[in-house]
Amino acid sequence: MSSPEVATPTAEAVPMPVTPAPVESAPKKDKKDKPRSLWTDAWYELRRKPLFVISAILIMIFVLMAAFPSLFSSVDPAAADLNRSLTKPDFGAWFQFGKGGQFGYNVQGQDIYARTIYGARASIVVGLSAVIGNMLLGGFFGILSGYLGGWTDTLLARFGDIFLGLPFVLGALVILSTFAPVQSNPSAFRITSLVIITFIALGWPSFARIMRAAVLSTKQLDYVHAAQALGARPGRVVFRHVLPNSVAPMVVVGTITLGAYIGAEATLSFLGVGLREPVVSWGIMIGQSRQFMEAAPYMMAFPAAFLAIAVLSFVMLGDAVRDALDPKLR
Repeated sequence: MSSPEVATPTAEAVPMPVTPAPVESAPKKDKKDKPRSLWTDAWYELRRKPLFVISAILIMIFVLMAAFPSLFSSVDPAAADLNRSLTKPDFGAWFQFGKGGQFGYNVQGQDIYARTIYGARASIVVGLSAVIGNMLLGGFFGILSGYLGGWTDTLLARFGDIFLGLPFVLGALVILSTFAPVQSNPSAFRITSLVIITFIALGWPSFARIMRAAVLSTKQLDYVHAAQALGARPGRVVFRHVLPNSVAPMVVVGTITLGAYIGAEATLSFLGVGLREPVVSWGIMIGQSRQFMEAAPYMMAFPAAFLAIAVLSFVMLGDAVRDALDPKLR
């Protein structure tokens, strides 16, 4: 008789401690991953463009010349010494600040270098003031025309066509010769203000058309319709949503036009209907030197070179800003 099998007790399975899986923390957002505005994104693009860096440096130099001419020359641009009439440039004086004569002397014995430095002020002031005035006036009418539409758009468009139909140089000649004849002797403030007002009167329709086209495109976007549906007032919609997203084309055109206005001021001054003495400008200097092209070509060479570099700098800056603000050109 077999002995019964004795069941051996089995140890209960002891549960092993479970190590909790490490909880991965949410990745921190880098500052570079934050959404950037149009202008911030454009600034990142501009800093990598040699064209922008070169033009910005040149413009900063011209602005310093216009604001603080004494940093570049200690000679009075109006001081005349007939004993130095038509004296040729003294290249040895380029490293001697305050001596003068680096660019020679004109027929009245005035230092051409000092007059070239001080001439930047009138040209920059006229160009910058005209562009700012055109952006304000043209932008205002462009917003009204594009946002309101209807009869307001038609009326403002026809009113702007009156000025657009007149050629710029011809219109400037008519206005300046009427309010400041060649025989008259207006003050420096009067003739400078008149030239600026003339440029604004003839240039605002172009800026208005650019702003109108930008507003027409922007006001059809979803976020503008959403703001209107939520009951936002027209003023808030315009200044909060429409204007910030429509001003970029105006900035590009204004930058390029600033160089064109500097050239236009020089052209009118050369013809004798723009800026006049006692104002010192590059255009006046070029106009005074046309009778001495053979005897003293340096009288025209130096102010003309500064004028060309200034105009080219603003045009280059405008091209760089346009490429940075337009995503299709990146």
